[in-house]
Amino acid sequence: MSKQFDVIVIGGGPGGYIAAIRAAQLGFNTACIDEWKNAAGGPAPGGTCTNVGCIPSKALLQSSEHFEHAGHHFGDHGISLSDLKIDVAKMVGRKDAVVKQNNDGILYLFKKNKVSFFHGRGSFVAAKDGGYEIKVAGAAEETLFAKQVILATGSNPRQLPGAEFDEDLILSNDGALRIPSVPKKLGVVGSGVIGLEMGSVWRRLGAEVTILEALPAFLGAADEAVAKEAAKVFKKQGLKIELGVKISGVEKAKDGVTVKYTDAKGAEQTLACDRLIVSIGRVANTIGLNGEAVGLKLDERGMIVVDAECKTNLPGVWAVGDVVRGPMLAHKAEEEGVAVAERIAGQHGHVNFNTIPWVIYTSPEIAWVGQTEQQLKAEGRAYKTGQFPFLANGRARALGDTTGFVKMIADAKTDEILGVHIIGPFASELISEAVVAMEFKASSEDIARICHAHPSLSEATKEAALAVDKRTLNF
Repeated sequence: MSKQFDVIVIGGGPGGYIAAIRAAQLGFNTACIDEWKNAAGGPAPGGTCTNVGCIPSKALLQSSEHFEHAGHHFGDHGISLSDLKIDVAKMVGRKDAVVKQNNDGILYLFKKNKVSFFHGRGSFVAAKDGGYEIKVAGAAEETLFAKQVILATGSNPRQLPGAEFDEDLILSNDGALRIPSVPKKLGVVGSGVIGLEMGSVWRRLGAEVTILEALPAFLGAADEAVAKEAAKVFKKQGLKIELGVKISGVEKAKDGVTVKYTDAKGAEQTLACDRLIVSIGRVANTIGLNGEAVGLKLDERGMIVVDAECKTNLPGVWAVGDVVRGPMLAHKAEEEGVAVAERIAGQHGHVNFNTIPWVIYTSPEIAWVGQTEQQLKAEGRAYKTGQFPFLANGRARALGDTTGFVKMIADAKTDEILGVHIIGPFASELISEAVVAMEFKASSEDIARICHAHPSLSEATKEAALAVDKRTLNF
């Protein structure tokens, strides 16, 4: 006999567990199925984000930033240290503890909101009686039934042909978070978010890091001004970034990895490193879902096909997060999860793709929302820009980090904010003001006329807004 539910969510990552909790809050009898396991074999909900992505990477970034500050910047504050060293095992242990706290927090929220949690792999069995039978393959096999199913199965790291992950020498984001000691030489394929963040962690701890990027431009998704500033800063920090490379082969030995490639000038090159992180994108995780049993439609890239409201081709089946179109971002998945739960309840769930922020948690941090200047040029839209450096910000000076700037772009006629681009301290926090402003169709003048605390980094946002109209308060 199948266990009956109103809503079943397959996947317990940011999109899945948020969808399940919201559905339960809206009065639905809800189940969430997730197969992630911790080291002891117990449940570890939270998906890639919590277990091997957003959360653990930020823990390591924080630890490595403390180490770098202690070694290179504490002296500026009159703080003297001797015999500075890093205990990598303890650092990784702290990261694991942070992850477990988040896993346990999600399980607590399930219990609090009366979400039934099933630990195992969820898959379709058949369409039946106007709904769907779902099998849970875990410690004990169970069969569930619901008329509404939300698929939130996430994504997996894309492998480089001929360089399959062994998580020892050739690493995905998972293995990159578990390196047991600081490698002398670290290679990274891909200069996206994962490559830059993981490269930064191990560079700060003493590794010689080389990043190989196939594209001819660095950070092509970011505003060109931000990308140029980032490239300059990372080079100064010691990250070696090669663009326009074509990898011809990867060879493993007992003590390391050799990457053969052609550089941007067409010359044959070889990179020998102790370990190699491969971060060349991610692919939708639909393996084992058994969507073919019910006729679930996938596109040519293996992603679940959905409409603007996240409905699949099957009645009562929805999909959110990395497994569908759009940016593979945890907060995008969360927004879709909430929206779908509300749509099932007959409400009008809201997701605005134009105001989804992007963040790279390097130092300096990089964050943006909306359109870049190059995108606006390409579409022929008239715009105006304002830019303000953190070098002229009192709070940044007090922090000892004046790298970067805030750049604001507004419509030339209406002054509506079209994009905000930040590189500098706490950019991940500052970008939220821009997201709120853009969601409410604010103009640059609106930001300029809002009182910002002094001294604060957010004053740089106000100054950038003023600069849009060639004004300034910074005398």
